[in-house]
Amino acid sequence: MGQSHLLPILGLLFFSLIPNQLCKICGSNLSSGQLALITLALGACRTADEIFIYENHLLGHLENKLQAEIENMKAHDGSPLTNYYQLGLGVLALCLFRGQYSTSQVAELFAPENKNYYFHGQFTVDTGAMAVLALTCVKRGLINGQTKTDKKDLRSIDDHIQSLVKKILSEKKENGLIGNTFSTGTAMQALFVSSDHYKESEWNCQQTLDTILKEISQGAFTLPAAAAQVLTTLMGKTYLDVDKDFSCASGLGNFNIPSHEPDTTTPPNSPTNISVHYSVKISEIYSTTITVPSGSVFLDVMEEARKKNETVFGFTVEQSSWGPYITSVQGLKANNNDRTYWELLSNGRSLSQGVGNYVVHNSEGLEVRWSKY
Repeated sequence: MGQSHLLPILGLLFFSLIPNQLCKICGSNLSSGQLALITLALGACRTADEIFIYENHLLGHLENKLQAEIENMKAHDGSPLTNYYQLGLGVLALCLFRGQYSTSQVAELFAPENKNYYFHGQFTVDTGAMAVLALTCVKRGLINGQTKTDKKDLRSIDDHIQSLVKKILSEKKENGLIGNTFSTGTAMQALFVSSDHYKESEWNCQQTLDTILKEISQGAFTLPAAAAQVLTTLMGKTYLDVDKDFSCASGLGNFNIPSHEPDTTTPPNSPTNISVHYSVKISEIYSTTITVPSGSVFLDVMEEARKKNETVFGFTVEQSSWGPYITSVQGLKANNNDRTYWELLSNGRSLSQGVGNYVVHNSEGLEVRWSKY
């Protein structure tokens, strides 16, 4: 597979499944985003497997899932079944492989003022970036005559891209990251395809690239889903596989990532166990002290707490491409329609890593909090 057809790693993982397994998958309870990744993976390889998309009506399945997201928004005050990142990924896949969608509906869905771009009042960079990629694909389809042109829709979509790019750039950090470590890869792709919407001086692409390479060398992208956000970008491509001549993207084929060798030696006085303060906050706060082996993750702490008191610290968890996530505590379930979830905090600060990835530290204050976004 050439560099011009690089895929998200998640897509490659799905692609490794044999066709009849994929057929079973399509009939299962996949989310819109998961099905979109499968479609992108099969389509980008430009082999006989691309035909599989059409023979097995993947686009039809995806169209139905996208419509289900929209119907859920109508019934639940604008909240989709999944989230707006998956919605954007679904529209992108339909656009790239010429599925059916309404440009007017897309223009309405991805208006920059939509509440689904925000989490606790903070603009979500990766969601906005995926919307830019999807909108750019739709815009190009209109310009190239692949879809019926509506000047009002085209103008609206272009305005949305402009506004979203401005919001993305407003989330730049001093070290070059955009949003956080894990949103930066998708943000870079969005900026690659929208260079006519900002000045060159507004973004130091090389600084962002250097910081991402440093993060990689420190082991930040061990999960396939996390690596998928940056792989395409580092090879100078986007999910649209355009803008090959972008100055930052050129010459990345021979980039070197410093190797990261974890220190396996144990300091003489290093404790084999650590102690943390763990709390569950709903309307009341329930706390305990937990001892776990050094190197344990947040989930290990929760499991130890559950052993101490199932009623107070009991929880359920589900697996996702980003690792496990908490679905309920004390029987109280997170709900997309109500925009509720279980927030993970360390010493009062919200974590960007998941419950199965965040490594806890001695004397740390950990909290699982019932929150609304």
